[in-house]
Amino acid sequence: MDLKQLEYFRHVAELGSFTRAAAYLSVVQPALSRQVRQLEVELGQNLFERNGRGVVLTDAGSRLLEHARGILTQISRARQELEDQRNGDSGHFALGLPPSLGSSVTVPLVKAFASSLPNARLATVEGLSAYILEWLNIGRVDCALVYNATATATVDLQPLLDDRLFLIAPLGSKVARKAAASSPPVTLDELADYPLIIPSRPHALRMSVENALASVERKIRVAHEIECIPAVIDLVRQGHGFGVLPLNAVKASQWANEVLVKPIGKPALKASLSIATSSQRPRSPLMRKAIEVIRDIVRQEIHSSLATHAASNGTEIS
Repeated sequence: MDLKQLEYFRHVAELGSFTRAAAYLSVVQPALSRQVRQLEVELGQNLFERNGRGVVLTDAGSRLLEHARGILTQISRARQELEDQRNGDSGHFALGLPPSLGSSVTVPLVKAFASSLPNARLATVEGLSAYILEWLNIGRVDCALVYNATATATVDLQPLLDDRLFLIAPLGSKVARKAAASSPPVTLDELADYPLIIPSRPHALRMSVENALASVERKIRVAHEIECIPAVIDLVRQGHGFGVLPLNAVKASQWANEVLVKPIGKPALKASLSIATSSQRPRSPLMRKAIEVIRDIVRQEIHSSLATHAASNGTEIS
């Protein structure tokens, strides 16, 4: 098994066709087919099922594709780190983001990279913290922002901040009417009575709410389990339930002005946000510089959202 075989196999798998893969790779199809067939012979298993429309992966092919992506990414990272060591601030940098952060920090991060690291190429991917940590381990991302994570033998964590969570309510709800009368923050006991539109386990937001309610011997009341943050806000806007989200996730939404955002606490309900890196790969000069940029931008965006909300509501939010 060599890298060329894995690269050819991956492109055939992802494009679903030997013809399309050969065109993309600028190789003749017989040579491509020969390399993939040699790989199948070496492994003693068929990797594709051929049909009139192209090819589909067998079970063995699906397993190999997952490993091939990780292996090829690691090779690319190794080449990159050597290039980074020579140049210091150039190369490709992949960042994993939770969906509640992606919509608000991606654009500022791209601008900051263009200003501070003009020779670097930033790529972002979004997913649950648990999935992002898996991507970090296999090398799909270089760094990740994760909520409520625990350091392991393979993952290093740098605490960034505690991101406060807010109750998101429809404007015509009882909560909104009480807020108009300057009512205090929602208590955890009150939160337990609201039907929540919230991600399923093990989403960090879900676990933060469940753990907080357990501390006051209450249980979560779930209306719908939805992981798409914009959809959560839209459903709340339409009166299908209530949400619990970080403020910046709401502020970045097109419906920010069509829902009520109300603090939860005291004590405030928060989720711990950390920067995660792999303990099994050395930190290149680019990674060290990129982490500084990420730390500054994320703190700035979250604190700015909190300050704007506090000013508009005449309250103080810690």
